[in-house]
Amino acid sequence: MFSGSWKESSMNIIELEIPDQNIDVEALQVAFGSLYRDDVLIKPSRVVAILAAACLLQLDGLIQQCGETMKETINVKTVCGYYTSAGTYGLDSVKKKCLEWLLNNLMTHQNVELFKELSINVMKQLIGSSNLFVMQVEMDIYTALKKWMFLQLVPSWNGSLKQLLTETDVWFSKQRKDFEGMAFLETEQGKPFVSVFRHLRLQYIISDLASARIIEQDAIVPSEWLSSVYKQQWFAMLRAEQDSEVGPQEINKEELEGNSMRCGRKLAKDGEYCWRWTGFNFGFDLLVTYTNRYIIFKRNTLNQPCSGSVSLQPRRSIAFRLRLASFDSSGKLICSRTTGYQILTLEKDQEQVVMNLDSRIENNRHPENTEN
Repeated sequence: MFSGSWKESSMNIIELEIPDQNIDVEALQVAFGSLYRDDVLIKPSRVVAILAAACLLQLDGLIQQCGETMKETINVKTVCGYYTSAGTYGLDSVKKKCLEWLLNNLMTHQNVELFKELSINVMKQLIGSSNLFVMQVEMDIYTALKKWMFLQLVPSWNGSLKQLLTETDVWFSKQRKDFEGMAFLETEQGKPFVSVFRHLRLQYIISDLASARIIEQDAIVPSEWLSSVYKQQWFAMLRAEQDSEVGPQEINKEELEGNSMRCGRKLAKDGEYCWRWTGFNFGFDLLVTYTNRYIIFKRNTLNQPCSGSVSLQPRRSIAFRLRLASFDSSGKLICSRTTGYQILTLEKDQEQVVMNLDSRIENNRHPENTEN
């Protein structure tokens, strides 16, 4: 360029146009400097700018180093920015890691800024995934979506996470007055979010009276969606009661991934725990116990008090998958276990060990996630 018959040959100053706004002078300095040394120190706060410069200059080694830095520093503050940049610059492995982090931590790392940053497309992938770690039950996913939608529509809101649900309910209450007789998702403001809410498994929300009342009162979800689910669940109840259905006899992975009940529990420390998830479950009162590093399922019939009716059928079956994972404080996965999809048949008051934990998972919080 300097010695040939080019326009720049006679210029004292050459201005280069950099079309990518992510690239700044410092990023270019690091990128050019990487040509002269093997190791480059990349700070997480600078990694996107350096990645952009590396892609402009086609420096494969530096691109790879940026990718590794991003994978190691995914947290609640960086995950959305990294996901977007990984898509822009073709780092599929980083994009996949970001999605995995969000699936593992969306329900446990709820954060006002994170909800503002999560796009409709990403949220649709998360809520539709069978690998979403759900804390408590499906109703908690609905509540999280409600808060997320509010922040997407009112991004200027700057309160705390504790205030968020109350403010969300107040805002949607005002909207209801403006759209008399219409569900919010049927309005022009709400239509862009329909694809996300479609992934809610509404049959596990309406199975609990308090949750059913809230979702009806909110008037966010169209009544037609709910009517079809009420009908579906009524027939399911009649089949369980009058056809003496005992539950699934074979694994249908597609059916389980798309329609199973999603529920989870966080165990803050080692100890003894016993719990059940609320809602009408067709007379199958499932008690989950964690004790001596075993996780046990019990079909409670007569031994323990139960707030609802229980089935007295001699045998009942469930199809389930149990996943257990341990995370560090930033949400990074330390180790995990899964039973895979299984069918378990239990007699009245019978219990069964479904997972035996080894010593690798300890001294960290344990979100435990079940589908059945």
